[in-house]
Amino acid sequence: MNCRFCGTLLTDTFIDLGAAPPSNGYLSRDDLTKPEVYLPLKVLVCHSCLLVQTEGYTGANELFHPDYAYFSSTSTTWLAHAARYCTMIRERLHLGKQSFVIEIASNDGYLLKNFVAEGIPCLGIEPTASTAEAAEKQGIPVLHEFFGLPLGEQLCSDSRQGRSHHRQQCVCPYA
Repeated sequence: MNCRFCGTLLTDTFIDLGAAPPSNGYLSRDDLTKPEVYLPLKVLVCHSCLLVQTEGYTGANELFHPDYAYFSSTSTTWLAHAARYCTMIRERLHLGKQSFVIEIASNDGYLLKNFVAEGIPCLGIEPTASTAEAAEKQGIPVLHEFFGLPLGEQLCSDSRQGRSHHRQQCVCPYA
């Protein structure tokens, strides 16, 4: 496997935790009589750029399916952390109504709801339907997609051309 950032052949293991079933991969009654799928939990580090990354063994659609069950808002300590983070970053970056916040893997809106409450425009990018719908019920605009290079390029292109999927224009510093 090559590094996802610089393309160097990955040879160094950062940590190997063996194998485990996918998290939140609940089994149906019919699945209980079949062997459960286990995936390796091996993390590699690139000796060239130092990016730490997992080995890729399954497609994102297999992990983040329509029945995906994890909702970030179920953790009160995580909600409190998200609120503190939003206050800190809003003050540090002087975020306001002219700003635009994008969260990749926005889940159920646990983070972005804090920006919405402050009147700061935002956009969630979330592939799982159940969590994206929960965020939308809180008034958070969400793109129901996986984030990857094509979507990143499209968002930057739309921004440069004055078009967007949302009401504010964003600036992509990497375009």
